[in-house]
Amino acid sequence: MGNNVHWLTFYFFFCKFTLCLRPDPNGYAAYCPCMGRFGNQADHFLGTLAFAHGLNRTLILPPWIEYPPRSYGSIQVPFDRYFNVASLEAYHRVITMELFMKELAPTLWPAGKRTVFCYGVRHGSDNKSCNAKEGNPFGPFWDNFKIDFDHSEFYGPLQYDTSQPEILTKWNERYPASRYPILAFSGAPAAFPVRKEHVKLHQYLTWSEHIKKQCDDFISKHIGLNTPYLGIHLRNGIDWKNACEHAESSPDMFASPQCFGYHGELGKLTTDVCFPPPKDVIKDVKKWIKKKKLKVLFIATDDDPMIKEFNKALKSLKVKIIQQTENNPHLDLAILGQADHYIGNCVSTFSAFAVRERRVHNKSLSFFNFQTNTVHEEL
Repeated sequence: MGNNVHWLTFYFFFCKFTLCLRPDPNGYAAYCPCMGRFGNQADHFLGTLAFAHGLNRTLILPPWIEYPPRSYGSIQVPFDRYFNVASLEAYHRVITMELFMKELAPTLWPAGKRTVFCYGVRHGSDNKSCNAKEGNPFGPFWDNFKIDFDHSEFYGPLQYDTSQPEILTKWNERYPASRYPILAFSGAPAAFPVRKEHVKLHQYLTWSEHIKKQCDDFISKHIGLNTPYLGIHLRNGIDWKNACEHAESSPDMFASPQCFGYHGELGKLTTDVCFPPPKDVIKDVKKWIKKKKLKVLFIATDDDPMIKEFNKALKSLKVKIIQQTENNPHLDLAILGQADHYIGNCVSTFSAFAVRERRVHNKSLSFFNFQTNTVHEEL
């Protein structure tokens, strides 16, 4: 392991051929965001950002993993396609994985000397390994950077909460940067859903100029500048309906703590909160359109936008009903973030992303089929 860290020896030589990025003597943390789609990956990202901050290691920003429709594989989209890297640097040191692999990995983490970290043996062909590249998206993710692992390191029973001094000390004693310059995890070293204390880190996660321009252009063309609008997220596909059948026996399901608290102190999850009936959706939409005198309804959904139902229910209110049809969920989220009011799903991590963004900016929001005196509908 020690041979991996002759950083200063190589620095001046390779400066002739690279961008002269100075290696971080405190080391780096990398991971595969291999659980779920964007909402879940975003939850894990915030926790991993806190983890790297606690260890004082530079976080290597992984590409986002996406699953194209009608495809059995996955693709990797560079982190900075969607988000502003400079905003994150206001909190902690970060570097995109593309830049790290091109400029620093050849000397700090050369092929043939790459270790992958996991809590314990992961199911696969080798019963003494993390099996970090077996399955989708694990294999395609690491293959995207031509990364193979030569050793597996099991870090259990260490935990992720590096804000705790005793846990931090154990990590640093067991894996000092001098011997382990790169901690590359087979999965995110973070809790799911995002821990309560890490929600605030969303303030550093801001949209890239590319997404902001798409959002501004859409609003200007289809909604109208300065036109008040309601943004809603409908999670109503068949997979979600099936999942919600278990809601009442899974009180901390997915993003439900954003409504019910991390210990269920604000109520109990029900099926109708997880999968609101159409009549309840329409009721909540009409309520907020009237209350805030909104002129446009923007719908983001994974399945049924309920256009026919809304046209009938909102006809007398003369509300324009729109959605974007480019299969661009990040654009949906950016538009939801700008709405004059937003209604989300208590359980959906996709909804939760918009909730966190709006709370950063103190914007009005509520949830379908959920009311409480503890969580304000208008912030």
